[in-house]
Amino acid sequence: MERTYSDSTRKRKPETMEENKIEMGDGASKEATEEETEMNFSGSEDMELGIARIFEKVDRFNQLVSELLESGKLLFNKLMQDFEDRILLTHKMQIDKWQEEIKELRMLDATNEEMNARLHNAKCLLQNVHVSR
Repeated sequence: MERTYSDSTRKRKPETMEENKIEMGDGASKEATEEETEMNFSGSEDMELGIARIFEKVDRFNQLVSELLESGKLLFNKLMQDFEDRILLTHKMQIDKWQEEIKELRMLDATNEEMNARLHNAKCLLQNVHVSR
C-alpha cells in the first residue's frame, strides 16, 4: 500500500510543477519550484509521520488481536478439558450405576432361583407325603 501511495505522489509532483511553470512564467517558476519543493518535503515528513502513526496503530491492533486469539485459545482449551472431564465423569457414574443395577438383578435372580428350588423341594415333599398315605 505504501508503495502505491508513494508512486501516486511521485506522479503528482511533476504535474504540479509543470502547471506552476505554465501559470507563472519563467522568473516566478524557479521561486515556486523551490517553495513547492520545501513544502513537499515538509508535507512528506508530515505524511511519513502520519503513515508511521497508522503503522503503530496497525501494530497495536495486530498485537491486540494476537493476544485475544491466544487468550481465546487458552480459554477454549480449558473449556475443552473441563468438558472432557465432565463427560468422562458422567460416563463413569452411568457405568457404575448400570453395574450396580446388574449386580442387584443378579442377586435378585439368585434369590428367585433359590426360592424356586425351595418351592420345588416343598412341592416334591408334599407329593411324597400325599402319595405315601
